Amino acid sequence: MNIQSNTRKITVTGMLSAIAFILMYLDFSVPLMPSFIKMDISELPALVGSFALGPVSGVIICLIKNLLHLMKTSTGGVGELSNFILGAAFVYTAGVFYKKINTKKGALIGSLVGALVMAIISVFTNYFIVYPIYTNFMPMEAIIGAYQAILPSADSLLKCLIIFNMPFTFIKGMISVVITFLIYKRLSPILKGSQKF
Repeated sequence: MNIQSNTRKITVTGMLSAIAFILMYLDFSVPLMPSFIKMDISELPALVGSFALGPVSGVIICLIKNLLHLMKTSTGGVGELSNFILGAAFVYTAGVFYKKINTKKGALIGSLVGALVMAIISVFTNYFIVYPIYTNFMPMEAIIGAYQAILPSADSLLKCLIIFNMPFTFIKGMISVVITFLIYKRLSPILKGSQKF
């Protein structure tokens, strides 16, 4: 990789990280989910970066946006840690598939598998990292109660995470996938100076 190409990659990674950081603030509540769970599309620039620059760049974008967000954290860093783990799993998986199968089909398969991996990992990160720390601010009974207000049979944390969080995380990933497929072809020449996909 020559110096010009390296500089371009660093510049584009920085630009996409800044966009991802801004998108983290454009979050909103969604129906059929407790109010403390928010939707955002901040993985979108990282997914674009993973396709355009490689899976490691996608992970770096996830890392930078969360490091920047730490300055304004309301979760003591646990939200950012979880966001990084999930986002990195998503975009790295998608990027690896696209690198091996460098076609639109490869990108689609990678994106679907990446979103699924992210959704499955979300159960573990929430169960073992996020919610145990959140109980310092909100009792577990209140957390489960917020889920039970929507579905009374959701009577354990694991059940709540599987019924609510896992599908929510998968849908969140797929929203980024759909937008990426709509915009990537136009952005690709700007991002890496060539057009694929």
